[in-house]
Amino acid sequence: MKRSFLLILLLVLAGSLALGTYFGVKKILALPFRATNDMLHQGPWPINLDFLIPAGIHIHEKMTIGEVIKIRFQGHKALWERWTEAVVATLPARYRYLANLVLYLSWFFLFMTFLRVFTFMGYGRAFRTSLLLGGITYFFMPDLWPGRWDDMGAVLIPLIIISIRWKFLRPKDTLKAGA
Repeated sequence: MKRSFLLILLLVLAGSLALGTYFGVKKILALPFRATNDMLHQGPWPINLDFLIPAGIHIHEKMTIGEVIKIRFQGHKALWERWTEAVVATLPARYRYLANLVLYLSWFFLFMTFLRVFTFMGYGRAFRTSLLLGGITYFFMPDLWPGRWDDMGAVLIPLIIISIRWKFLRPKDTLKAGA
C-alpha cells in the first residue's frame, strides 16, 4: 500500500512538473518580443534575446517570442523545396492521403520482408514489429501531408496493437506469476 502510494505520488509530481513546464514555456513564447528584449537590455540580466533576431527581418511591436523563434529557425528554403511544395499544393487531398498510405505501406512491406527473410520471427510478431518500424521511419520522413497527426498515428496505432497483444493475449502462466 505504501509503495503504490509513493509511485502514484511520484507520477502526480512528474505530471504536474511536465504540465507546469508546458504552460510556462507556452506563456513565455506568447510574450511580445520587442518589449521583453528591451526590458532585458535595461535591467541587469546576463542574457538578452538579440541572438534570436534573424538577419534582414523587421520585428514589429506585436510579434511574439515564439514567432521570432519560428522565423529564425525555419530558415530559407531551397529551390527544390519550394518547387515540391508548389507541386504538392496542386494535388487533391485524397491523393496526398493515398500517396502517404502507399509510402507507409512500402516501408511496412520492406521491414516485413527483411524480418521474415533474415530472422526466425513468426508472421504475427514480424507483422507488429514491421508496423512499428514502418511507422517510425514514416514519422521522420518528409511526406505529402504537412503536420504531425498522420505521423503520430503511424507510430501510435502499432504501439496500441502491440500493447493490446501484450496485455490480453499473453500466456496464462505469466499472468499468475506476475500477480
